[in-house]
Order: sequence, then C-alpha cells, then structure tokens
Amino acid sequence: MSRMTRDQAVSRLLDGIQQDLQASAAIRELLEQQFQAALRHRGTELATLAEALMPQLDAMEGRRQLRVQLVRALFGQQAGMDHLFAALPATRRGDAAAAWERLEALVRDCKSATTRNASLMAEQHSVMQRLLHGEDQTYAPR
Repeated sequence: MSRMTRDQAVSRLLDGIQQDLQASAAIRELLEQQFQAALRHRGTELATLAEALMPQLDAMEGRRQLRVQLVRALFGQQAGMDHLFAALPATRRGDAAAAWERLEALVRDCKSATTRNASLMAEQHSVMQRLLHGEDQTYAPR
C-alpha cells in the first residue's frame, strides 16, 4: 500500500468487486455443471470441471486477501467493507454497496451449491462403498 495512493487503493478495491462478480457468476455455472455431472456419474467431466474451478477459486481468494489487506491499510485493522463505502463520495457509494451486496449473495449461493455438490458426491461414494463390500440392502430405506 505504501507505493499506492489512497485513490488507487480504492479504485483497486472497487475493480476487485467487479472482477469477483464476474468470477462468481462463472464459478456458479461451473458448480451447476459439476452437480449435473455428479448426478450422471461422469467422472472425466468432474475432473475437468475441478481443473476449471480451482484456478478461478484461487484467483478469487487472492483478490479477497488483497481486499482485506487494502481495507485494513486504509481504515485500520478492524475495518471492513462498510468503512470503504462510508468513505466514498455519495455518487459512488450506492453503486459500490449494491455491487458488494450482489457479490455477497453470489458467494453465499456458490457456497450452498458447493455443499449440495459435496453432499451428493459423498452419498454416491457411500453407496458405492456399500455395493463394493456386498451390503445386501444398499437401496433399502433407512
């Protein structure tokens, strides 16, 4: 941050939100494809999707870490995005806060889809293990 002006840091933060909005939408689509591939037991497609997801998730995590670092450098160690929005001129504050809210909603949706996908694949693994080990009533109601 020492080589970056305050305006540059704010601009970078706002640009990062926009980048994450685009990335989250793409990630959400990949998670839906992952769910469909898991439903159909398409292992090769699942591997390809994992290869596509990981770099996007890593890049997004890098932007999140930078965002935390910049906000804390600008507003103090306990600062959050609300501090950034409060410091923006009124003409930019509303759009920035709305974009942040959209991003948070997309991230929550992605987390929910990830949980759904993991639950499906874990259950499929469990069923496969029971089948492989000769359980008689694998598909009987529990």
